[in-house]
Amino acid sequence: MTTTDDERTNPAARLGFQPGQVVQEIGYDDDADQELREAIEEISGQDLVGEDYDDVADAVLLWFRDDDGNLTDALVDAIGLLEDGGIIWMLTPKTGRDGYIEPSDISEAAQTAGLSQTKSVSVAKDWAGARLVAPKR
Repeated sequence: MTTTDDERTNPAARLGFQPGQVVQEIGYDDDADQELREAIEEISGQDLVGEDYDDVADAVLLWFRDDDGNLTDALVDAIGLLEDGGIIWMLTPKTGRDGYIEPSDISEAAQTAGLSQTKSVSVAKDWAGARLVAPKR
């Protein structure tokens, strides 16, 4: 199987996850997409680490819904968990789903938190993803 086949069939490959990465998951709930979670674990070769993980991560997987609180605060907290050069994949319910967040609200919160949005993709049936990166320190 070639990389392009991988990227088509494995959503985690499409999102740029790599073998060996430590991926910290925040905001997990029953509505999170299990297939995506398993795909990330398969590609990274290790389990996702939870909110109580006490070291830096290569990537943060942030499940966020409209009623989860202050988005800017959640992003600022996520930045503190990242290794330099790490990324945040913020996953929000798609349009029309419970917990949907306007893209302009995501963009505004990301800018306020000091992040740049570099990509927006559909990551699962019910979830959209925004790839956020912090400026180099």
